[in-house]
Amino acid sequence: MGNRLAGKVAIVTGGNQGIGRAIADRLADEDAMVVVGDLHDNRSSVPGSVQGLTFMSLDVTKEVSIRTFVDEVLEKFGRVDVLVNNAGKVIHKSLDEQTADDWDGLMAVNLRGPFLMAKYVAPEMRRIGSGAIVNIGSVEGYIVNPWHTAYAATKAGVHGLTLGLAVDLGPDGIRCNTVCPGWIDTELNRAYVEMHAGRSFVEQELSQLHPVGRIGAPAEIANAVLWLASEESSFVSGEMISVDGARTKKISLPAILDEEYRAKLMKAW
Repeated sequence: MGNRLAGKVAIVTGGNQGIGRAIADRLADEDAMVVVGDLHDNRSSVPGSVQGLTFMSLDVTKEVSIRTFVDEVLEKFGRVDVLVNNAGKVIHKSLDEQTADDWDGLMAVNLRGPFLMAKYVAPEMRRIGSGAIVNIGSVEGYIVNPWHTAYAATKAGVHGLTLGLAVDLGPDGIRCNTVCPGWIDTELNRAYVEMHAGRSFVEQELSQLHPVGRIGAPAEIANAVLWLASEESSFVSGEMISVDGARTKKISLPAILDEEYRAKLMKAW
């Protein structure tokens, strides 16, 4: 608990669960007034404490919903200091299986949504002379899993959006950065793992993808977002910060060589 965001009003989209909820809780822990915008605003469906959080209905695929949501936030709190564009979705389909509707649906949530949120929040940040926008990108903006063509395209787009916003809004005192998570232990990812036989083996293999030897926790993404939202990062803008246990820094090796590498590490320890 601290007060690094005391007096600040923060918006977190898609903040009812998973990484978004961890972010909302972490910002509230630092004394921010946090507005969670989600398709479902029923707080009774959200586990844990709701202290410091306000829940409002938001559909980031609809411009009128975004405009109404921002107006309601301003009417209730009078300002917006931090915007966290977390709402997102993914589909697992080959190129042949993907439809134009699949593509448009992902673009609407993952890329058009952050653009419109920034569009309607930026004027208020400009009015108060400061602001921090933090997008949730993905390591799949750099590297791509099979069957994630559309998802990777949206996340690479988020990275480009981040650069543009940082350049265009910087003179107004507004910073924009992106956090790129590796594999994080969320309800969604656990459900995906449970779809496969040999769950423990899958979890072990996922951990070994990350040189630190484990997958990440939502709180670790939330800590990175907090830093970017606070004045501690006041000269940081236009950055894509990977929080992935060095997953994207390790060059793939043939399985036999990778096994020898891990064996030597274990012996050294």
